[in-house]
Amino acid sequence: MVPKYLSFLFLVLVTVLAEEKDVLELTDETFSHELERLENTLVMFYAPWCGHCKRLKPEYAKAAELLLGNDPPITLAKVDCTESGKKTCNKYSVSGYPTLKIFSGGDVVSDYNGPREAAGIAKHMRAQVGPASKKLVGENCLKSFLDSNEVGVVGFFENDELPLATSFYTVSEKLKEKIRFAHTTEKALLEKEGHKNTIVLYRPKILQNKFEPNLVKYEGGNSVSEVQEFINKNFFGIAGVRTRENLGEFKNPLVVAYYAVDYVKNPKGTNYWRNRIIKVAKNFPELNFAISSKDDFQHDLNDFGIDFVKGDKPVILAKNANNQKFVMKDEFTIDAFEAFLKDLEADVLEPYMKSESIPEDNSGNVKVAVARNFDEIVTNNGKDTLIEFYAPWCGHCKKLAPIFDELGEKLANEDIEIVKFDATVNDVPAPYEVQGFPTLFWAPKNSKNKPIKYEGGRVVDDFIKYIAKHATDELKGFDRKGKPVNLKSDEL
Repeated sequence: MVPKYLSFLFLVLVTVLAEEKDVLELTDETFSHELERLENTLVMFYAPWCGHCKRLKPEYAKAAELLLGNDPPITLAKVDCTESGKKTCNKYSVSGYPTLKIFSGGDVVSDYNGPREAAGIAKHMRAQVGPASKKLVGENCLKSFLDSNEVGVVGFFENDELPLATSFYTVSEKLKEKIRFAHTTEKALLEKEGHKNTIVLYRPKILQNKFEPNLVKYEGGNSVSEVQEFINKNFFGIAGVRTRENLGEFKNPLVVAYYAVDYVKNPKGTNYWRNRIIKVAKNFPELNFAISSKDDFQHDLNDFGIDFVKGDKPVILAKNANNQKFVMKDEFTIDAFEAFLKDLEADVLEPYMKSESIPEDNSGNVKVAVARNFDEIVTNNGKDTLIEFYAPWCGHCKKLAPIFDELGEKLANEDIEIVKFDATVNDVPAPYEVQGFPTLFWAPKNSKNKPIKYEGGRVVDDFIKYIAKHATDELKGFDRKGKPVNLKSDEL
């Protein structure tokens, strides 16, 4: 009898092998020969112990499956840089894992800098190796092109020399990594579809609904900018599906519904709530809308003070044009959602603010700002201000702390405020932008809306020289070069 643990290991091994069956394993001996016979290949150079490689492998395998039968053919391959592929990895200067490169035959075309999830990898590779716009030669070609879960944009032209056609091809080159394009000059297809010398954006069947048209016909001019604006405006529809890969394309003011969004396992249930969002959203054209998976965007929910989403109903979160945050506190209903949007547009909602409590004692030479008292401590303090945005776990921030304390002590009698702000537990207010720690800003007292990022040295003398030079009014204890000045006895 085979022990249970051996049976389990066998099943795991079979599952792993099955998952990667469409990924070509290459070695030093097979690399050149195999690539020369292949048209287009994405190669992942990896190390078995690499955590990032382990996370990428299942997505890579899924992408390989998605690309089966692609025209032109695309192969996904992998090379183990620690064993059978050491020479090959050295040849291509692989210094980190995973490294991905695109090959045409045996030649490197470029490094791969695209998405790292299956659908994104497949889409990116199709855009890299195929024409920007697929030529349609018959009715079946159009049907095949539109048989997809992605938006398709089709140009219908009597000939390729038309100004609109030229602009269409230019836009397709610019947006090919994001959008699927096709075109036709077949007279019979133009007549059957009833489109001539125009562009049509088709929504995928999975996203079609009764509140917006299934296709949108272009009615603008011939310029590239007009064509691109048309596509960008209509691409997501009334409520786009916002993912980790495309989240940067959704602009404020933005309203997002978070729930169990899953178009693979539960498209019907996903659209049940999306359609209710759209039913209301169509009446608020000045706002942008999206749906997002609550599991994929738990960090968004946390930023709005929500640790866990109970039940199936959407949680509605919003940001206005000033990046202020708002939470719909009522349980989702059509009426509650509509009322929330009306209040959002009327600017009568109280913004949500992630903030620590205001310190009871803030008399130190280095003031502590939190989100709730930022205006008082920084914006409206009537002083030139140096602000440090820090993280408690940041080593550089810990090193800077005693330096900041010493700086605050040396400038205690000046009309200058030295401030620190924990950006991990407080919302960073506009117009400050913090992407790493520590980040420092100099905010002159007469132009607090235009803070200047501090890029100077980080010892006390560096700070004093900078402040002395840039202070609105000359310091009492230092000249403009940051050198101490002698004070009269009555000023000591």
